[in-house]
Amino acid sequence: MMIFFLMILIFSSAAPQPQSPARALIRCDDIGMCHSVNMALKEVLDTGIPFSASVMFACPWYQEAVEIMRGKPQVTVGIHLTLNSEWKTYRWGPVAGAHTVPSLVDSVGYFFPSQASTMAHHPTLVDAEREFRAQIHRALASGLSIEYLDTHMSTIDETPEFMALAERLAAEYGLAISRYFGEKDVAGLYSAPVAHKTDTLLAIVNRIEPGTLRLLVFHIGRDTPEMEAMIDLNPSGPPDMSKHREGELRALLSPEFRAAVARRGITLMNYRDLISTMGRETMKRP
Repeated sequence: MMIFFLMILIFSSAAPQPQSPARALIRCDDIGMCHSVNMALKEVLDTGIPFSASVMFACPWYQEAVEIMRGKPQVTVGIHLTLNSEWKTYRWGPVAGAHTVPSLVDSVGYFFPSQASTMAHHPTLVDAEREFRAQIHRALASGLSIEYLDTHMSTIDETPEFMALAERLAAEYGLAISRYFGEKDVAGLYSAPVAHKTDTLLAIVNRIEPGTLRLLVFHIGRDTPEMEAMIDLNPSGPPDMSKHREGELRALLSPEFRAAVARRGITLMNYRDLISTMGRETMKRP
């Protein structure tokens, strides 16, 4: 009898355990940047899929984005902390006012166009904190439920002092931080050729393994005259940016993407789902 129970224990321990499903977070960046981006946001909302929207509350069109997202429970709203303004003929500046944060702005009161140009002008932590608080307060005053922070163009991500500031503010305001839950980025779509955006996204989805948590970042937009007129001041920006953003939108909305997610058994989530599952107390700097 003892041998029989031992055999049961051995076979039970050797039996393969079921793996947890793969999880993927869709995060759409630069929301509120312009009308064309907001119209792309509306298309994603119309699908009903869960996703997260990182809003640039420093940009003039953020109010339209807020109205579009009201009463849409499938979207989690985050603050895309912004210290850069990268378009040649479409610029924005600090919510706090240029005169209150002089180390963050150029001679006419706009943010600098790149991480390198921002850091070259020695931004102070005092100015950065004043501006981040202004963006957070504007977001909270919008009436939307704000759940997390992340950063536009990763300007603060390379500087430990600025990251520590963002972490302190997130703790003070009860916000999460994107990428602080162990979610790993996968290769993005921004550099993929326009004609191959959907194929690139499908290849990414097919590489997501069971038991993993992946972050899929999109830069969506509509290929309109408004967006076509924007010229990136950074040489690393892709030509035909308007078409690239439309391509990312079409890839995200494609039936092939939805089918691949279903076939692989991937659970799509937003940051509200992740926070409720893991808790903000589990966050760690990546």
